[in-house]
Amino acid sequence: MSRRAVVVGAGLAGVLAAAALSVHADEVIVLDRDELPDGPEHRKGLPQGRHAHLLMSGGLAAMEDLVPGESVRGRLLDAGAHEISLNSGMLALTPEGWLRRWRHPGPRMLTCSRALLDWVVREAVLAGTKTEIRRAQALELLGDARAVTGVRISTDAGETDLEADFVVDASGRGSRIVHWLETLGVTGIEERTVDSGLVNATRIYRRPEGAEHFPLTILQANPYESRPGRAGMVLPIEGDRWMVSLAGTRGAEPPADPDGFRQYMRDLPDPILARLISGAEPLTDVHTSHSTQNARRYLEKVRDWPEGLVVLGDALATFNPAYGQGMSVAALGAKILSRELDEEGFTAPALATKVQHGVAAPVEGAWAMAVGQDIWYPATKGPAPTTADRLITRYSRRLLKAATGSYPAAAALATVTSMEADASTLMHPGTLLAALNGPLLPPLSGPPLTPAERETLEALDSAGD
Repeated sequence: MSRRAVVVGAGLAGVLAAAALSVHADEVIVLDRDELPDGPEHRKGLPQGRHAHLLMSGGLAAMEDLVPGESVRGRLLDAGAHEISLNSGMLALTPEGWLRRWRHPGPRMLTCSRALLDWVVREAVLAGTKTEIRRAQALELLGDARAVTGVRISTDAGETDLEADFVVDASGRGSRIVHWLETLGVTGIEERTVDSGLVNATRIYRRPEGAEHFPLTILQANPYESRPGRAGMVLPIEGDRWMVSLAGTRGAEPPADPDGFRQYMRDLPDPILARLISGAEPLTDVHTSHSTQNARRYLEKVRDWPEGLVVLGDALATFNPAYGQGMSVAALGAKILSRELDEEGFTAPALATKVQHGVAAPVEGAWAMAVGQDIWYPATKGPAPTTADRLITRYSRRLLKAATGSYPAAAALATVTSMEADASTLMHPGTLLAALNGPLLPPLSGPPLTPAERETLEALDSAGD
């Protein structure tokens, strides 16, 4: 008997879910209302697509397991992506000071445009699996509160019912899953939103000559100063380019005009970003985006979850993109779907329930990291910090302070940030001791540049005068 799986959404979460399903289904159909580009180009349905994205090693490992054929990492590096060590390959100013660069490289991340990443993964999945992408608008789920049996769709030819043995909603931030479930009789879904009002502003520059090896540079926002947060980063992407992304919470939004964009950089806690691009050639306009709130649907708490339905990616939870977790959470969710399919089989009872419970774990870790900081900005909309939030924040700040001068503390943070381990790692005895001891080295007064990097920065300064 032929088995069909339908995935709503052809973004990263949807394509990776299709890869997981294709091993077990006879037919996998991915629906998307957008006309997908033939190359690494921005598409309308991805509001954060023009801004900075970091692919953490935990998410990359999940993709490697899911995507058939050549290594995803190899494909991306061949296309111009950059691989960067969290411990030694970047300059990072945190709310507790500059992080040191340690000799041990530790976890690595990949940087490139989101358009390149999506295109490389999508092409690999289409080439290596039985997945088909159709342009269509999903209107509602078919079935009832006990089981989902397909999707009603709208195409240029009109509306029709697309039956399926399994449905994945990976339609992103704009998912209508709560409404769809209510239509089936599944009600009482708990939702939570924490919105710092973050605005992203990004511009692409030609990488200056001589700066080929300058590290990724990031100035993090400080949520503990009782004022709006400001942040910025310069990261390398494909095509010998730099992506410059600025971010500000409600009351400190970065402007979209070029002069204001540059001035915003000058007003950050350190002038290094403004110095880096002082003479760089801009290649694009400034693009802004406001779709940055943390929003979570606690679907794992639904008592009687319908068979044949799983919700993944941004349709399940969205995070402030400043923390770089969304893509990895999507990949880990698809990996959990794949694992349960391998262990339980395509038609096993309560398969969807097991998957929905399983994907809650990586979501919770990313949620805690994002919300645990965003709740402290003065104009954030959402629940006020609780006593538990205050205790967690005190420990997190102490550990981050230790990480500025303690390798064990820095290594533990890098492992969790990279999503190679969950947040419970931060409570291991060695990490607790590192936090208790604090930084073992004195604080840095400025970015930890090598002599060659210092010369490069001075040369860029001169070029911009």
